[in-house]
Amino acid sequence: MTTLVIAEHDGTQLDPSTLNLLGAALQIGAPVHLLLLGQGAAAVAQAAATLAGVSQVLLAPHPQWDQPSAETLALQLEALMPDYDILLAAHRMLYRGALPRAAARLQAAYLSDVVAIEAGPRFLRPLYAGSVLACVEAQAAKTLLTLRPAAHAPAAGMQPACPVLTLDSVSADGRSQLESREAMDSGRPDLSRARVVVAAGRGVGAREHMALVEQLADHLGAAVGASRAAVDAGFAPNAIQVGQTGKTVAPDVYFAFGISGAIQHLAGIKDAGVIVAVNKDPDAPIFSVADVGLVGDLFEVLPALSAGLPRAATGA
Repeated sequence: MTTLVIAEHDGTQLDPSTLNLLGAALQIGAPVHLLLLGQGAAAVAQAAATLAGVSQVLLAPHPQWDQPSAETLALQLEALMPDYDILLAAHRMLYRGALPRAAARLQAAYLSDVVAIEAGPRFLRPLYAGSVLACVEAQAAKTLLTLRPAAHAPAAGMQPACPVLTLDSVSADGRSQLESREAMDSGRPDLSRARVVVAAGRGVGAREHMALVEQLADHLGAAVGASRAAVDAGFAPNAIQVGQTGKTVAPDVYFAFGISGAIQHLAGIKDAGVIVAVNKDPDAPIFSVADVGLVGDLFEVLPALSAGLPRAATGA
């Protein structure tokens, strides 16, 4: 049973989530191959080849992978999967679009947001906004999965470099075109990878009050998040929404200000190390999962934390 893992990188180094995916793949068993997509990623591929447990690295160098579409990635995966039984990718937007397409073309199984792997292999994934965990065993010949990286222990160790094979990339699927991309460049850490996240809910009351949340985030070198209620109310942009319909985060510390704790939001923060909640409602559901809870006025607590906590020397 050979497993293929899509490795994420920025052109200069592997994303840390790749080690988590590799650790999950090694649970299934060897051999494990890594797939790197991108022009100018040869040095990253050579570094990936030295990760313990990797039998082969596949490198597909082409400019189209700088801004790939789910449709084109699905075609590339379809071309590769005859040699593999299982494909693993991070549970991110691109792969959530590409893997189901590839699975349909391959008549393969697709499972999303897998948080644990058991013998069989069987896969654990949350249902009903994380209120239950389903144990699933795929019956198809091939299985494509997206994994929640933070839920899996990272692989460790080095080895002599394994072979790196250069692939021909498939022709791009031209039925959809990227017209424009708007990126938020706040100078803060990426929300999905930040070690500290400061998030606000509808309790902040107005868009201008988000400045207090952002002030604390900048003080701590943290990313800024928001609940869906805050986004729907216009207090924060959709790009920083956390929860079932937003981003899943796994920081060391998650600050929740004015967030009631709807089950859809909790599904996106369940892998956080420590949850600190501040809400004026003592019965808010967020307190049921918080490690530290404070019933109080967030407009008093936010300035106090900014004044009392040490400033981060570097970004979290």
